[in-house]
Amino acid sequence: MSELGKEQKRAIARNEALFREVNERVEEVSGGAASEVTEFLCECGNADCTQSIALFAREYEQLRSDPLLFAVAPRHEIEDVEDVVSENERFWTVRKSEDAAGIARRTDPRKA
Repeated sequence: MSELGKEQKRAIARNEALFREVNERVEEVSGGAASEVTEFLCECGNADCTQSIALFAREYEQLRSDPLLFAVAPRHEIEDVEDVVSENERFWTVRKSEDAAGIARRTDPRKA
């Protein structure tokens, strides 16, 4: 993949933050039952992505415990702005690189 410019990286980070915010609303509406799977939006940086990913409440809460973690559909990571930290058949967890970390932290809907 070619090296992305600073503005492109920021735009990707903003897209991911928007998807995270939408997923916070999904989680509120679903009630977060521990034994049930909820369909969330892929939190990748592709503004046109509409793929859903299934997470248990505990998985979702684990993601939200760190503002740099996002859930994406398999192979939806963008290497220039994030690293894959775990994978399963339903979703991958990615951690924002330093170029995107500031936006991820500033837009964290759960910040105190």
